Amino acid sequence: MKKGKKLMLKFGPMLAALALMVTTVSVNTTCTWVGYQDELPKNANKLRKF
Repeated sequence: MKKGKKLMLKFGPMLAALALMVTTVSVNTTCTWVGYQDELPKNANKLRKF
C-alpha cells in the first residue's frame, strides 16, 4: 500500500499535467475522420483558444 502511495505522489502531478495537455490539444483540433467527432465535456470548452 505504501509503495502505491509513493508512486502516486511521485507521478501524480505529471499525469495530471499530461491529461490537461491532451485535453487542450483535443479541444483545439477536429477529427480527421469524416462525420465522426466525439462529444467533449462542457468544462473542456473553456480550454479553447478560438
